[in-house]
Amino acid sequence: MFDFIGGINFEVIFQLVSLALIVIAGPVVVAVLAFQGGSDM
Repeated sequence: MFDFIGGINFEVIFQLVSLALIVIAGPVVVAVLAFQGGSDM
């Protein structure tokens, strides 16, 4: 099942994970700032 790991380009995985974290964290940060700061944006 894990034989395919050897053929994976980990640089590509790292880039995809980084992009995913940015896409997920972006709205979360905006929401947190909105909740903490109220309507002064």
